[in-house]
Amino acid sequence: MLVLLGYIIVFATVFGGFCLSGGSLGALFQPNELLIIGGAGVGAFFAGNNGKAIRATVKALPRLFRASRYNKALYMDLMALMFRLLSKGRQQGQMSLESDIEDCANSPIFSDYPRILADKQLTDFIVDYMRLILSGNLGPMEIEALMDEEIETCEHENEVPASSLNLMGDAFPAFGIVAAVMGVVNALASADRPAAELGELIAHAMVGTFLGILLAYGFVLPLASLLRQKSSESIKMMQCLKVTLLSSVHGYAPQIAVEFGRKTLFSTERPSFLELEEHVRNAKQLKTGDAQAEASQG
Repeated sequence: MLVLLGYIIVFATVFGGFCLSGGSLGALFQPNELLIIGGAGVGAFFAGNNGKAIRATVKALPRLFRASRYNKALYMDLMALMFRLLSKGRQQGQMSLESDIEDCANSPIFSDYPRILADKQLTDFIVDYMRLILSGNLGPMEIEALMDEEIETCEHENEVPASSLNLMGDAFPAFGIVAAVMGVVNALASADRPAAELGELIAHAMVGTFLGILLAYGFVLPLASLLRQKSSESIKMMQCLKVTLLSSVHGYAPQIAVEFGRKTLFSTERPSFLELEEHVRNAKQLKTGDAQAEASQG
């Protein structure tokens, strides 16, 4: 919604200001100029990216018009989930987590946090590294190095759509100049026309430069910036998990490990110490209920 609001503000201020200064919107309506600039920009986008980058960009565009799911409630769920998993492993032995890790969709712990399960990348990150920790074949340094490599890979993948849009946005002003030059050439070729008609042709040519700059800085480049912001939010979740899991591997109690993870979060979404403590207390009650249920089944 903020993207659409931003576009409305751009339209209202640019074209509204033009009208208030005495301009006519009809003079700015130049479909041929739009065809040249837009077509050239899209063509350059296809020419400068491979199939994977194009698909990634098209897939990422709908996310720009949805609200971010990485909010405080999701972070609280993540930390409560990690507390319950780490507590179960500490009290009942690491192998007690095997059923939760191998079939997280049917795990009584994971199922209490559907928002985490809905994020496949996040769930896979938890499951994969919990599985490595349970195997006992890797030390803390090896696990940390592997996490860093995966996070870096995700950053590079998330950067592809943003870079593609950024390059296309940077090209629009140049294509606007191309359209303007072509319009001027057309006007000069009609130099024998009356001065009024010649002035109109030159004005139409100048619209190309205006449209190229407006499309770039008012519409396309902001999308690239927003994609990078959304990417940083998803990466922050993985960094929070990394710190939490490594703290547990180094022997810290689950509540301390979760507190370490809390410290890595952005201040706008980071819960306070008391909020986290209250959430963990609720998680403890859920964990007690799980233990009693398992005992009654046994």
